[in-house]
Amino acid sequence: MRTDAQGLQLSTTHDDAATAFDAAVAIYLNFHTGLPRAVKAVLQADPDFALGHCLAGIGAMLAYDARFVPAAAAALDRASASAAGTTPRERAHIAALAAWVAGLLDRAAGIWDAILTEHPRDILAFRLAHFANFWLGRPQDMLASVRRILPHWDATVPGFPAVLACQCFAEEEAGNLLAAEPVGRRAVTLDPGNLWAAHAVAHVMEMQGRRREGIDWLTGLAPHWEGANNLVHHVWWHCALFHLEQGRFDAVLELYDTRFRNLDSPLTLAMPDLFNDVQNAASMLFRLERQGVAVGRRWEELADKAEARIGDCLATFALPHWMMALAATGRAEAADRLLAALRTQGQGNGAAAAVLREVALPVCAAVRAHRAGAYAACVAGLRPVLGAMHRLGGSHAQQDVLEQLFLDAALKAELEADVRLALERVAGRRAVPPCRWIGYREAAARYPL
Repeated sequence: MRTDAQGLQLSTTHDDAATAFDAAVAIYLNFHTGLPRAVKAVLQADPDFALGHCLAGIGAMLAYDARFVPAAAAALDRASASAAGTTPRERAHIAALAAWVAGLLDRAAGIWDAILTEHPRDILAFRLAHFANFWLGRPQDMLASVRRILPHWDATVPGFPAVLACQCFAEEEAGNLLAAEPVGRRAVTLDPGNLWAAHAVAHVMEMQGRRREGIDWLTGLAPHWEGANNLVHHVWWHCALFHLEQGRFDAVLELYDTRFRNLDSPLTLAMPDLFNDVQNAASMLFRLERQGVAVGRRWEELADKAEARIGDCLATFALPHWMMALAATGRAEAADRLLAALRTQGQGNGAAAAVLREVALPVCAAVRAHRAGAYAACVAGLRPVLGAMHRLGGSHAQQDVLEQLFLDAALKAELEADVRLALERVAGRRAVPPCRWIGYREAAARYPL
């Protein structure tokens, strides 16, 4: 057997396969393009390397796209067929992939966390648990995971900046803003191109209302992002959020068209409907329209993507964003089909079905009601699930578009109690008062807390 960069056994006898595996994991950790090519190199070096096949399946599942699940299932079959003689840790990775392919991401997260109990330097298990707990809406689990493994890590272990970046983000999402920022800055000092760390520190600055500093932070680091994957779009979305708060709407639209929804970029052309990219775009268009900014025909291409993805409910937080695009373009029949798909897929007994049934369905219906001008109905639909929207996944910054949806509907329906509820919710999350946030300023002036 060989070992990986963190010293864990790999069930391959080929040095080239072990080296290629480390390179593929590093690409994943660093959010670089080329993961499929890197995994192909692993399997060319050792076609029977079970964990290499498992990594191929993981790469397919990370797209949160139902079209890629068959490819992940095929990789899972190859991993299982090659599992004889593998370590218990590697077999646990295969079991986690099997759970994920079956739609049981919560079970997969549990398996990855169990791996970390015995192997706290398994960077792949750690990063996947971080990913899963984030999109399951479990920030405390993200934080618990990183705090458990930290005593076993230091700067001499390859991948340490990635661990620090995850700690920064987990601390921020758990509300520990003062603890988060130094950790993220240390990660960037160790690795200036660490996109997740740059992103995590931007989250801290966003929550604290440090707009000018946030713009400088991101634009100053941008030269280090060569070769980044689509996460770079999301980081530029954060930069646009800072400009939005400054009322610089032209700058926001320029970033929309040239940075985070650039339809001509190779990243967008390769994956034009990636879930996070669509969330960036739709949520920003909604925010701009709330400020009276004309967004032209930008909703149209998002609505085209939304229609093509109806029935794919894997990325639950993307669903309200699909509905925003469909409703904004008046595609009533497509909106009906999206809601019908949620009702159908929400009939199961698992955790994923429960989120679709209990959260995604009412939120999507509320999004549609808002665009139709049925503001009281929008408020009535959202009010019971405000405390459950985190189950859709997404950060505080991303979830804020749904909070603003509720607030906007309450304002327009002149429902004072609900406006105050929305203001109290944002006041509880952010370090500065609602009157200092562009999306809440009008409400705060009319209904001071």
